[in-house]
Amino acid sequence: MEILGIGDRLRTLRTHRKMTIKQVSERLGISASVLSEYELDVKNPSYRNLLRFARLYNVSCDYLLGNEECLTLNVAGLTEEEIGTISELISLFQKSREG
Repeated sequence: MEILGIGDRLRTLRTHRKMTIKQVSERLGISASVLSEYELDVKNPSYRNLLRFARLYNVSCDYLLGNEECLTLNVAGLTEEEIGTISELISLFQKSREG
């Protein structure tokens, strides 16, 4: 398994959400050039910005820092039936990748 740095994780999360550097930088109140530096691992985000990224992308700070390999899903407000359906879908995707 490839180990991703914070910049790789930030870029991957942004692109999977089909967001541009400009969109993310405006939402976080930082310049596009600073965001680019974060994504290229030229600079590390401050703790405050790390928290902002975590909230924006709905992931933990531990995930962004590489201390956690699994993404978590925020299921707040969903019914037990909806959560069960999502769990089943995840299991199906995992099984299809296995073989």
